Amino acid sequence: MTDLIATPTDDALPRRFSDFDTLGEALDYAAQGRRGFNFCDARGTLARPYSYAELRQDALGHAGRLIARGVRKADRVALIAETGPDFAALFFGAIYAGAWPVPLPLPTSFGGAAAYVDQLKVQLDSCDPVLLLYPAELDSMASEAARLAGVAATDWESFGAIAALPTELPAAQPDDIAYLQYSSGSTRFPHGVAVTHRALLNNLSAHSHGMEVQDSDRCISWLPWYHDMGLVGCMLSPVANQVSVDYLKTEDFARRPLAWLDLISRNQGTSISYSPTFGYDICARRMSSQTRASDRFDLSRWRLAGNGADMIRPDVMQSFVDAFADAGFKASAFLPSYGLAEATLAVTIMPPGEGIEVELVEETELSGGAAANDGPQRFRAVVNCGKPVKDMTVEVRDEDGSPLPERAIGKVWCKGPSVMAGYFRDPDATAACLVDGWLDTGDMGYLSGGYLYIVGRAKDMIIINGKNHWPQDIEWAVEQLPGFKAGDIAAFAITLPGGEETPAVLVQCRTSDQDERARLRDAIRDKVRSITGMNCVVELVPPRTLPRTSSGKLSRAKARNLYLSGEIQPLAA
Repeated sequence: MTDLIATPTDDALPRRFSDFDTLGEALDYAAQGRRGFNFCDARGTLARPYSYAELRQDALGHAGRLIARGVRKADRVALIAETGPDFAALFFGAIYAGAWPVPLPLPTSFGGAAAYVDQLKVQLDSCDPVLLLYPAELDSMASEAARLAGVAATDWESFGAIAALPTELPAAQPDDIAYLQYSSGSTRFPHGVAVTHRALLNNLSAHSHGMEVQDSDRCISWLPWYHDMGLVGCMLSPVANQVSVDYLKTEDFARRPLAWLDLISRNQGTSISYSPTFGYDICARRMSSQTRASDRFDLSRWRLAGNGADMIRPDVMQSFVDAFADAGFKASAFLPSYGLAEATLAVTIMPPGEGIEVELVEETELSGGAAANDGPQRFRAVVNCGKPVKDMTVEVRDEDGSPLPERAIGKVWCKGPSVMAGYFRDPDATAACLVDGWLDTGDMGYLSGGYLYIVGRAKDMIIINGKNHWPQDIEWAVEQLPGFKAGDIAAFAITLPGGEETPAVLVQCRTSDQDERARLRDAIRDKVRSITGMNCVVELVPPRTLPRTSSGKLSRAKARNLYLSGEIQPLAA
């Protein structure tokens, strides 16, 4: 058997930084070079090199199949977003056919088959596709969701077996919708974000300029393609900026997270690789204190270690540096950023080389009040998320929509060419967050010296007796107790039978000893009281109980709903 050869990092094709009118044009250009995608197995061994030339050829074939099946311009084509050549070719096939590809999530470990079928059905109802295409191994769940939604469906292999007849492709325009993206929290009431070719290419150009992409760069990714950071940042951006990529499947990263670092170590060029905070946390925890990272890894060429998609934890980032510094990892490689699907992806990016910068903010300021001048003060470390990307303007506003001065905490708004066209078929939701071209991100933060600092989601804030509390402050405090880690705790407000509001804290517990459980409840209650000044409801729940979004973030809203509905059952006292 001939050894597989990955697509190269370097290429003679002159690089263009996403200066195309449409995504199809971007692939047409990338296909003239030798770069492309490289799909690896669970151990990080190359399983399938897939050049952009081959991707384009397969995508054109799929475009012909879609058109022959009656798919027309602006029809939606739903695709289960498994990381691999099939999804990539079908996604671009829909683009060439003038349809709107709609990436939908893979199953997660939480909730089982019934919950996944329900989630798919809700999103199919929302995007109203003419066709659902999926990997054969998901046939039972995908076909059932399609049946319930009244959508035609077929697996990738069967669809690919249809003869691809030559056909004239519709001409795409920059202001045509390119695709629909569901945000990671879109479940019961999903919002399909409609992104035009113009918005997409503008944001992809902002990536390349913000990260100062260079010829030696190669992207390494395990991020799912149904989330904006994986789809836009690690699939579409490499095409439009002509960068080769090495991929691990998300589920393979979950089983063997250090395979991600193996891939980065083997790259002889410079690496660009992104992860939410929890990815860095998992890797740092997997390193044995008796093992030297340098015995296995060489991370000296990791140029940009991006961090985004959830709150950036400086303690976790320091733990990662401590674990991998002897393997050559430099803290200055960290690249904090902030973005959301409604802005296509990137809103702010830290200038390369500046690393993570932290400010300490007094907790009463974080919750919208003036800094406390009497009594003990408590501070939270807030991470600098960088400067607005090319063509993006950011403002922080008060509840009345008036801009606030520097270092005043309020709602984060942004405006630029990459802001979404709107939510698909939901004018009310669109009008609620888009005002005169400005997007209300729903996040709270402040500006300082041209840099953006994010402090939390407005909808997550716990407001009790007129005082504001950030759930992550409560969660982080509990995590400091022995035996807990990031993701073990969910905090939110509930109303007690007597009408009193109080914080509730769900904590994943790994001990079966009743005395130890009682001790943990008391310790957690005391810790929360020290932060909030209030008593709270503490519920210990089994491991792997707290729900996560499709991008791996804790879903506080879903945890609260499941707890109140009785679907999350606390452990016996």
